[in-house]
Amino acid sequence: MTASIGLQFMVVLAAIWMGARSSGMGLGLWGAVGLTVLIGAFGITPTSPPIDVMLIILAVIMAASVMEAAGGIDFLVGVAERIIRANPKYVTIVAPLTTWTFTFLAGTGHIVYPLLPVIYETAHRSGIRPERPMAVATIASQQAITASPVAAATAAMIGLFAEKGLTPAIVSMFIGKDLKDDKVYQARLAAGEIPAPQAPSARPVLKPAAKLSAFVFLCGVALVVLFGFFPELRKLPGAKSPLSMPIVIEILMMSVAAIMLLVTKVPVDEVPKTATLRAGVVAVIGIFGLAWLGDSFISANKDLIIPAIGEWAKVAPWTFAFGLFFASVLLYSQAATTRALMPLGVVLGIPPQFLIGMFPAVNGYFFIPTYGSLIAAINFDLSGTTKIGRYVLNHSFMIPGLVATAVSVASGLAIANLIV
Repeated sequence: MTASIGLQFMVVLAAIWMGARSSGMGLGLWGAVGLTVLIGAFGITPTSPPIDVMLIILAVIMAASVMEAAGGIDFLVGVAERIIRANPKYVTIVAPLTTWTFTFLAGTGHIVYPLLPVIYETAHRSGIRPERPMAVATIASQQAITASPVAAATAAMIGLFAEKGLTPAIVSMFIGKDLKDDKVYQARLAAGEIPAPQAPSARPVLKPAAKLSAFVFLCGVALVVLFGFFPELRKLPGAKSPLSMPIVIEILMMSVAAIMLLVTKVPVDEVPKTATLRAGVVAVIGIFGLAWLGDSFISANKDLIIPAIGEWAKVAPWTFAFGLFFASVLLYSQAATTRALMPLGVVLGIPPQFLIGMFPAVNGYFFIPTYGSLIAAINFDLSGTTKIGRYVLNHSFMIPGLVATAVSVASGLAIANLIV
């Protein structure tokens, strides 16, 4: 059985590798091929497609695309550039702090999607390698899940350990070559494969509705944060539980897109022509195939893998953090990992403060690059610097993800030792 799991895992990696070679929509299409192999050769039952993630992306992309058509993204990029004008390299610090804060307040990492185009444009126009802020901002948006008091993953936890992850942001500032020294990027730029960043003086005058569209869009984001932070606002009369955040995000962002069309009077035909919408559709296709492939593989094998982690932790309790990490790699969900393994930690007799210290280890979703926000970041980076490497696991998110998780867990365990 172990050999079968190993072979299935190789199929998953091979599909990711082939998709990375094709790039763009190829990521999702090869994910479907890998799923076909798992079904035909190993007889696994496919799970349901990741509908909620895809619908969330489509909803926020619609809002962001209308904003771009109205000039709002140009306005936001201008604001962001003014903030980092003194030292443009700070975008690699500012971006993850922003996505971390938004996720902390809203309780969902999906809020990162509308911010990705702004982060890309700000970095690219400033001559910063977009891979640096794009990758660490995506990691930060998920790291905040284990700090957010309104996230599903923290619902079963007694305490809270919040780690903002500035260390991986600093490390990310030195990842890869600067754009001016990157021969691959410069060749693609010269060939016209990448839209050249414009100097501030060369940019067109902002459209009349640019500021208004940005204001409406940011009001929508603020509402998402508000509904995430106060679940009682999502509870309908007579309902036993609040509406789920995916549904709230989908409704709010589609409504924001409609309101922007109304108040800005942007021609509807201009929206499908935006780079944001094109990149978003490609991201959805990538998620459709790859996330479906990964989820199906996990579902077919979790009953064997999770008990094995429990046996491992009985021998050396401190290794439970590694168990949490690798389980989250397979489960693609901090909440699912917490629900599956934290009770096991209690049964094993691990003190609560140490379980809390290990909590950030459930952020291993990035290890295999099939998670929705990772694929979205790859596709929104039109420069091609945010990518899956030739060997699949040497992707743009690996270093910031490992650093963020390791520093968070080490800090948590150190604090736990002080309160023994």
